[in-house]
Amino acid sequence: MARFKMSQSFWTGQQKVSAGHVLVDTQANAQPGDVVYTALNSTNIPAGAIALDASASAMLAASPWAGVPLACCILGMDSIA
Repeated sequence: MARFKMSQSFWTGQQKVSAGHVLVDTQANAQPGDVVYTALNSTNIPAGAIALDASASAMLAASPWAGVPLACCILGMDSIA
């Protein structure tokens, strides 16, 4: 049950997740306004994902983005897909 805040836009294959929105891996973990992406795992975490809980931190640590510095702000260019 992982929650990520997006600092860049992302396409799940079914819908666009804009920068600033929260991406979750299960409906049970979702809060109103969150985008549920059930295929989310450590191999397909999008660039710009900011971990919001311990599960997301562990998933991010096992991803290709482990150790990559996070952006300090959301740029307009990154939020357009």
